[in-house]
Amino acid sequence: MDVRQLHYFTEVARCGSFTKASETLHLSQSTLSKGIKSLEEELGVSLFDRSSRRIELTDAGETVLSEAESILQSFYHLTDTLYEVMQVKKGTVRLGMPPIIGSLFFPGIIARFHKQYPGISIRLGEDGSKRVEQAVQNGETDAGVVVLPVEEGLFDIRPFLQEKLAVIVGCQHPLAGSREVQLAALKDEPFILLKEGFAINDRIREECRRLGYVPHIVYESAEWDFISEMVAEGLGLSFLPESLCRKLDASRIRTLDLTGPVIPYEVAVITRIGRYLSFAARAFLDHVEQESIQPTSR
Repeated sequence: MDVRQLHYFTEVARCGSFTKASETLHLSQSTLSKGIKSLEEELGVSLFDRSSRRIELTDAGETVLSEAESILQSFYHLTDTLYEVMQVKKGTVRLGMPPIIGSLFFPGIIARFHKQYPGISIRLGEDGSKRVEQAVQNGETDAGVVVLPVEEGLFDIRPFLQEKLAVIVGCQHPLAGSREVQLAALKDEPFILLKEGFAINDRIREECRRLGYVPHIVYESAEWDFISEMVAEGLGLSFLPESLCRKLDASRIRTLDLTGPVIPYEVAVITRIGRYLSFAARAFLDHVEQESIQPTSR
């Protein structure tokens, strides 16, 4: 039994005639009759009483007609829904990203995507880059926005942003009048960092160890605005991407170029190699790649 046979059957029942049904279906009457006969043989019942001029449904035919109409309605609904999905009119995209990146770039990106694809929803999860990377690897999210590097053998990597980390200090800090500072010169300074699990935390710790010291971390937080407030109050210094530093209150916080070494802040969108991506997810990734989000230089 297939959908085509059920469609033939319901049309004959509606028309009350093989001749009229064949005209409606644009089939030869012999093809239509063979299709109905095949269905009757498969079911083991006669569906039509053919003894009179106008054919009528048997008791078995009445039962099959009720079920066939329900099956066909479900099938047409399925094909319509699938068409909408394939045409990227509906769906859900599971996306993970660090809060810093989300607040900087993605409200506008998501708004423009929603305007183009109003039937697609974005299920957003905010966490540090390392946890986002793990979520993509485990299949918990379709894609993740992360700070590089990641393991290249596991992920397809779409570059998103390239800039550097900068140092922020309060206006009363001794370094507030400087334009740049070397990381080695901050050995005795109190650091306020993003929590573990955020790639910036790992990069700062790694570079300090490379310079021969362990940073003195006095506070950790997952919120960049809370970190900037603590810096403004003179509780320590911190490190943030250049694009985020431009959003800070310059009357309370000074931004210094970090040198010796320069620490890159490279962001990419990652997906797991070999994992299926829905039509909606692919549309969103294409949209992100087309967005012009590179910040202007300071």
